[in-house]
Amino acid sequence: MNLKARLAIFAAIVVLAAIGGAIYVLRAEREQTHAAGLPPQVPVTVGDWASVATKPHIVFRNTATGTGYGQVALVPLDASDGPRTLTPASCDRVYATAQQAVCLFAKRAMVTTYHAQVLGPNWTPIRDLPLSGIPSRTRLSKDGSLVATTTFVHGHSYASPGEFSTETLVSKSDGSHTDNVESFTLNVDGTQITAEDRNIWGVTFADHDTFYATAASGKKTWLVRGSLSARALTALRPDAECPSLSPDGTRVAIKTRGNLPPGQWRIAVHDLRTGKSTLLAEARSVDDQIEWLDNTTVIYGLPRSGDGPAATDVWRAPADGTGTPTLLIRDAWSPAVIR
Repeated sequence: MNLKARLAIFAAIVVLAAIGGAIYVLRAEREQTHAAGLPPQVPVTVGDWASVATKPHIVFRNTATGTGYGQVALVPLDASDGPRTLTPASCDRVYATAQQAVCLFAKRAMVTTYHAQVLGPNWTPIRDLPLSGIPSRTRLSKDGSLVATTTFVHGHSYASPGEFSTETLVSKSDGSHTDNVESFTLNVDGTQITAEDRNIWGVTFADHDTFYATAASGKKTWLVRGSLSARALTALRPDAECPSLSPDGTRVAIKTRGNLPPGQWRIAVHDLRTGKSTLLAEARSVDDQIEWLDNTTVIYGLPRSGDGPAATDVWRAPADGTGTPTLLIRDAWSPAVIR
């Protein structure tokens, strides 16, 4: 057999091996998806997001691998498990109202820089806002006039209060004014907390003045009610993080640690009228700022075990502690519900 024939046979073997490897990987992925009880990866389309936005929908960060990873996507509220439509925006964290959105992202280069942008109805930037660290949380007021951002300026995890430093800003979305909430007065049980290790994060807006957030000091956390006009924060209950106000304004979904080890949280719903808190049925640890699907259901992001650090899904659970959590959107993160 001459050299040319031997090379042809070798090339054929390489091609067959590559095909066999690809088939093995695809089969393994299908088996893993089946074992996890998850549907196959949903179709991703480009454009036509405007038609999706004309009716109730969910905005989120697409974490499906391949083209479109990290881009903002939309799905109809009544077809959340169906095809998703990509927008032109790419964000590490996103939140939206019917009028506009806020996008936090990092530009990674020799020197990484961090950015916050207000996006218009066509998902293109209309304004830059201050941002000084690793993007973590963001929220808009209902009318889109106020933007809250939280970044890590030291550390990169909420696992152990006191071992990180945050900066939380509330800005007018027109760029005319910004408040650093870290400088607001903090009162806990009638005592003003002035310790240098104070941190504030996870703002959720009630109206143009009142908001809720997390305050931390001395390895303790509190759910606080804030006032922009008074530049003050008042503790409502201990052991609470990353609040999210319900659509009817009566309850706040929170992360709570209880007796769990550092870096582990359960979801609870705190009733602002009665002061009663209810643990939800989700037993897995949730490190996210919860969103409300409606007044009876919360949604939240979870990493998908076994599929790498970038694999995440959005789940839902009843807000009264009953029922069983169910998958809402596969390969998704940072959801915002537009009704």
